[in-house]
Amino acid sequence: MKIGIVCYPTFGGSGVVATELGKALAAKGHQIHFITYSQPTRLDFFSENLFYHEVDIKSYPLFEHAPYELALASKMVNVVKYEQLDLLHVHYAIPHASAAYMAKQILKRQGIIIPVVTTLHGTDITLVGKDPSYEPVVTFSINESDGVTAVSEDLKKDTLLHFDVDNHIEVIPNFIDLNRFKKQKKEHFKRAICPNDEKLMVHTSNFRKVKRVDDVIRVFFEVRKVIPCKLLLVGDGPERDKMERLCRQLGTCEDIRFLGKLEAVEEVLSVADLFIMPSEKESFGLAALEAMACEVPLLTSNVGGIPELNINAETGFLCEVGNIEEMTEKALIILDEKNLPVFKKNALARAKKFDVTAVLPLYEAFYTKTIENTLLAENQ
Repeated sequence: MKIGIVCYPTFGGSGVVATELGKALAAKGHQIHFITYSQPTRLDFFSENLFYHEVDIKSYPLFEHAPYELALASKMVNVVKYEQLDLLHVHYAIPHASAAYMAKQILKRQGIIIPVVTTLHGTDITLVGKDPSYEPVVTFSINESDGVTAVSEDLKKDTLLHFDVDNHIEVIPNFIDLNRFKKQKKEHFKRAICPNDEKLMVHTSNFRKVKRVDDVIRVFFEVRKVIPCKLLLVGDGPERDKMERLCRQLGTCEDIRFLGKLEAVEEVLSVADLFIMPSEKESFGLAALEAMACEVPLLTSNVGGIPELNINAETGFLCEVGNIEEMTEKALIILDEKNLPVFKKNALARAKKFDVTAVLPLYEAFYTKTIENTLLAENQ
């Protein structure tokens, strides 16, 4: 198949999933065309089946903000026509699905039928989509898509609850490339961070309020009172300055390192003993899956799609949002030397169920079904 993939080219979960999906499809022989405003963070060109088409966003004095959606729709039209694509797969409802609808209608006028698959990732539904100024467009875009997928059962349920959607939503979970995300021999790195054999906690996120990074630091502060430990914070975002001030207030700066955005996050995860994700909302929790693949047990909140990934008391623990005392208690259970090896083993076993080799065929089958159903509908 020749597939166009539209996504945000960032470190965020949707962009990562879209890029990794495209790379995996290319490795199986499909021709993949990325359409976005800059090269996706994880995209490389070591495959003859990978192509990148940049959306040129021109600035005009007439517009206060550049009309990205129009530029994107025009680019999709050109790529579909000249690369003879079989399907467009857009990640995020707006502006990608709405732009795809516009492109589809333009192409239809030219005698070209292009099926559109929309994947819902979370924020497009749980945050942006619920804004009254966007809700009608989100609802329309989902209903006008030829195929719709969601990354978790919880996100599907949330979508159907808050939007007047009559389109079928197929749940295809996020996935992991176990060839990349696996425990590496980085003992020298662990010794540099934890010279006295301290336990190592890790958190990765975009440092938004919903991630509750302050809870990460407060849990670490309490755990540190009981056992020697260190904390690595990976990522960056609007809450970082506030978190640095909190570390100074608690007097934990010498045991916490802010690493910023990292491409090779698997190297950090390879030396971790515990991954903590206390978010208010997570549609899936891709960062947690990456940790599990590197044999790191989880301490997470019990919201959104996280319980579909983290099995309580087996791969880690699920806790109430904001309950520092409960999270501290469960962290100490995981980090106990009698328990830690079992939790690590279980985390890896669970991650294997989300290997890309298991999930990729679900997308391929969904593409095929969507193409067939679209062409059938057009010929009736």
